[in-house]
Amino acid sequence: MGAIDRSGFRFEPEYSVMLQKGAIHVYQKGEFLKEITFSFHVQKPEEAQIESLIEQFLSEQNVE
Repeated sequence: MGAIDRSGFRFEPEYSVMLQKGAIHVYQKGEFLKEITFSFHVQKPEEAQIESLIEQFLSEQNVE
């Protein structure tokens, strides 16, 4: 899964299969804002998990 652009933010997911951990780096206008960390228990994180984390971030920012 590549970068996701939504509501003026850019989300760049990355993960380590060996460590079973990942992060989504959040940018706005090219400026780094936040790192959202997560873990997973399958071969790679499911897109639904990443989408859910993005939706949660946007909800916290009061953005749809």
